[in-house]
Amino acid sequence: MRALGAAIRDAFQIDPGACTVNHGSYGATPLVVLAEQDRWRRVMEAQTSRFFNRILPGALREAAGRLAAHVGADPEDLAFVPNATTGVNAVLRSIDIRPSEEILLLGHAYGAVRNTARYVAERAGARLVEAPLPWPRPSDAAIVASVGAALSPRTRIAVLDHITSPSAVAVPVADLVALCHERGVRVLVDGAHAPGQVPLDVGAIGADWYTGNAHKWLFAPKGCAFLHARRDVQAGLHPTTISHGLGRGFTAEFDWTGTIDPSAYLAIGAALDFHAALGGPALMARNAAQAAAASARLASMLGTETGHGNGGCGAMATLRVPGPGTTAAAQALRGRLMDAGCDAPVHALQGGLWLRVSAQAYNEPGDYERLGAILTSLL
Repeated sequence: MRALGAAIRDAFQIDPGACTVNHGSYGATPLVVLAEQDRWRRVMEAQTSRFFNRILPGALREAAGRLAAHVGADPEDLAFVPNATTGVNAVLRSIDIRPSEEILLLGHAYGAVRNTARYVAERAGARLVEAPLPWPRPSDAAIVASVGAALSPRTRIAVLDHITSPSAVAVPVADLVALCHERGVRVLVDGAHAPGQVPLDVGAIGADWYTGNAHKWLFAPKGCAFLHARRDVQAGLHPTTISHGLGRGFTAEFDWTGTIDPSAYLAIGAALDFHAALGGPALMARNAAQAAAASARLASMLGTETGHGNGGCGAMATLRVPGPGTTAAAQALRGRLMDAGCDAPVHALQGGLWLRVSAQAYNEPGDYERLGAILTSLL
């Protein structure tokens, strides 16, 4: 296993002059994975008809098999999508929601997911319900109790985060799925941040649908994500773009939605190999410990508090920063950070201003000391 921190930054195209502490938004693809993506592009362009008709179908299923094995799924229950938001759209827009029914979201839901649920609910005349996320330092028991209180006989589907995007809370998702199923409610898990950040076994979680990104914490190229659907809920599930596979089954429909560049999907094997070479589970544990330590250190420097407490965070963590808890203030501070050469998301959450830091293989404590110095000068 290679040395991590600054010693491995040459494996990426990261700007050496930037303070890069925001892996969570888009990820960073290693050079070796980009090389594998380029190799597939050359295969594609050598003879496009042969590639799309004879090479791609088998190569795509082989790539899906690699990813399925990593996330604890059957390959026939997993299909590639460009991003988790597309996966959420495919599920919610395939369900016939009735006017008397409700869609349940967990508080701190990702904005694009909330918009999708709102769009579907408004078109159906249905109701959007939110289970508040206790904040800060939520306990697993409090999260489960909040979701339980928000469920009703009218709840048609619950859309639950595995790791919340703005607040970086690792949610007790298996417990929530079990609770919803006890109440007769189907569950879609938005696992955008989970693959590669925390151990993942979608079969054990048991959600009806699970969508997650591979381009964030698993080092895949941008535009590589997956949708997992249990066998009993695949009928009636369609991609957002209907194409030649209509009526031929889940994987046939999702594997071909029209001509795209599928090289990001086909490079997943190289991404998984890179993640494993850096330690796999050991890398995830190292990143989680570094994120927790970084947020605690920064909160101490600013005289504030962390959002996660003693647990409940993966490779991202949050801390309160001084200032008004408004969206305008959050956007302004993030803009000033970017102007100073440092990107760190800032969100207005329940009356406070919260900054999210990430920890990936190329990060080390000095990155957060630099962030702390920048924050101190700005604030």
